Order: sequence, then C-alpha cells, then structure tokens
Amino acid sequence: MPHAQRSRLSPTAGMLLVTLFWGGNFTATKLAFAEIEPLAFTALRFLLATLVLWAILRRVEPTPAPLPPGARTRLIWLGLVGNTLYQLCFIEGLARTSATKSALILAGMPAIVILATWLLGLETTSLRQRLAVLLATIGVVIVVTARGGSLDAGLTIGDLMLFGAIVTWAVYTLLMRQWKIPISSLRLTAWTMYTGTPGLVLLGIPQLARTDWQAVSWAGWGGMLYASLLSLVAAYILWNRGVAELGAARTVAFNTLVPLVATAIAMVGLGERPGVIHLVGGVLIVAGVLMTRQGGVPAEG
Repeated sequence: MPHAQRSRLSPTAGMLLVTLFWGGNFTATKLAFAEIEPLAFTALRFLLATLVLWAILRRVEPTPAPLPPGARTRLIWLGLVGNTLYQLCFIEGLARTSATKSALILAGMPAIVILATWLLGLETTSLRQRLAVLLATIGVVIVVTARGGSLDAGLTIGDLMLFGAIVTWAVYTLLMRQWKIPISSLRLTAWTMYTGTPGLVLLGIPQLARTDWQAVSWAGWGGMLYASLLSLVAAYILWNRGVAELGAARTVAFNTLVPLVATAIAMVGLGERPGVIHLVGGVLIVAGVLMTRQGGVPAEG
C-alpha cells in the first residue's frame, strides 16, 4: 500500500492508548520497585527508552533538517522540566504512596493546565471550565486526606511530591504548546529524552551500583520494559502529537480515564482497595475534568 494511503492512527485514538499505557504504568512500576530501587529503575528505564527512540528516529528520519533557530535551548528546557524534574517527583512520590492514590492525585493535572492556559492567555476558557477546576481541586483534596480501604491515609511526603509532578508536567505541556517547535512529534520526544535523561542517570548511579541485577525476576524486568517502551516511548510520542494537533486543554482531558484504568489494574495486580471517600474524590476529579472539555476555544497565535 502506498505510504500516502496507509491508515494513520487518529489523535483521539492515540490519546486513548496513552491513557491505557499510563494507567498500567502505576502497577508495573510498583511491581518493579519490589526489586529495583526507584532512582535505579528510573535511570535504567530512561536509558533504554532513549536508545530505542534514537534507533527509531534514525530509521524514520535518517537525514533530518537542522533544528530551527533557538530550538536546541528550548528542547533542553523541555527535557529538564518534562523528564528530569517530573520523573523525580513522580517516581519518588509513587514509591511513597499507593498506585491508586497516586493516579487519583495526578488526575487533577488537567484542571491545573486548564487554569494555567486561561491565566496566561494561551487558550480561552468558559466560566464552566473554571468552576470545573474548583470541583476537581476539591476532589484531589478529598483523596489526599481520605482514610479507608487498603490505601495509605492522610497527607504524606509522597503526596506532596506528586503535587510537584502535577506542576512540572503542566509547565512542560504549556511550554510545548506555547513554543510550538516545528519538528515532528517523534523528533521532539527523542530530543527531550536526550536532554532529560543525563540528570536522571547521574542521580541513579548510587542505586544502580548496589542493585543485585541477577536477582531481579521476570516481574521486575517486565515492569521495566512496560514502563520504558509503552509508558515512555509510545506514550510520549502520542502525547506530544496530541498536544500539537488537539491543543493542550483537549489533550490533558484524556487523563480523566487514567485513574479509572490505574485503579482497576491496581486492584487486580496489587490488591489495592480504595475506600468510599477515595471513590467520592475520584468522581469529583473526573467530573471536573470532563466539565473542562466544554466551552473552551483555542486562542489565536
């Protein structure tokens, strides 16, 4: 079949895959943490993902055009914020709290992006959307202070680190939306890996050195491969493409499904059981994020 006639995955279908990959990543990572320390896991995960992306990029774009003027500096910042800082907050936060609670907290991220795009004038928002942000925020507060089920109770250091992950990912998404670097989503993803991975590797060296890699089971390596190839390589390419083609606000709205997928998988894979109050908070978060999809119009420029 000619290249021009090949079916191309729609941005919407791509974002649905992202929610599946990211929903499963909480459980896959938790299983790996039983045998591999968090910073060692992250360092090896990003090294593997970077090598895979480099190989894919060499095959798809063997002779890429030079980067646009000023793009290199922006790509460095995107890599540091979207990979180095975000992953440190995410991994250390996830290591200190449950997979389900982590997913519910991060579900509030779309509301933060919606609010930020409005405050910065990047995209217009309706009163309905701004009220939705408040609703989702109330849901997050309920989740982090709730007690019950098999989930950890009360506000923890892990929860605070996950809030940091929300902020850094929101900044990453907004910078990418504002800068609109004119390169392919694959090349953009690869470059942010190139610039974000070195810091993670340096921080992970002590744990890498003391890990007994021969003792790591198939579950540990399976979690590593899932987190590297699906949650990083595939999901990041699809996410960057979604932001470029759908806009920041519409793209992050798909994260509504992540806590639902993550909770279902964590219940099966980790035996976690959210309490009723966690479910109430989750419903408020999902409802708020769904409301943010109503009435917003991308700003010109």
